[in-house]
Amino acid sequence: MNELGSGWGEPRTRALTWHDPVAAAAAGARLSGADFLHAIAEARLPPPPFLALVGARLTHIGDGEVTFACTPDESHYNLLGFAHGGVLCTLLDSAAGCALHTTLAAGVGYTSVEIKVSFMRPVRAGNGELTVTGTLVKGGRRVAFAEAQAHDGTGALVGTASSTLLVAGP
Repeated sequence: MNELGSGWGEPRTRALTWHDPVAAAAAGARLSGADFLHAIAEARLPPPPFLALVGARLTHIGDGEVTFACTPDESHYNLLGFAHGGVLCTLLDSAAGCALHTTLAAGVGYTSVEIKVSFMRPVRAGNGELTVTGTLVKGGRRVAFAEAQAHDGTGALVGTASSTLLVAGP
């Protein structure tokens, strides 16, 4: 027994499985960004491994807009007992980038140049499903700008992001 006691309970586990992300990316390079995202959402192509890691899924794909959903659980928690900010930042970054991706032609990709995240309130497992929506603000041939917002299951705004993205491809 240590000085803090032994009331930790039984250890918990979380199993993750995923498919080869390089093979999925190669298949996706032949599709427009919107078609690629639809193929993932409809399970015609496997999702990227990070979606399994954070437990997220694509729920809406529009022109310049996407939504991810994720139900936080204790595996997302930091040492203070709520979801680590990196989980929310990852979802906001992904939503902003994928909003741009919906407008890109086959063979054209992107990467985040910078992201500014504002955390509005803690994310807790008991507050229901997070919905994270990204919106393209201004597309461009080389640089694009997008925003994202995250709401918890109570409808509360828990975080926002603005993102600058580098467009790469033909």
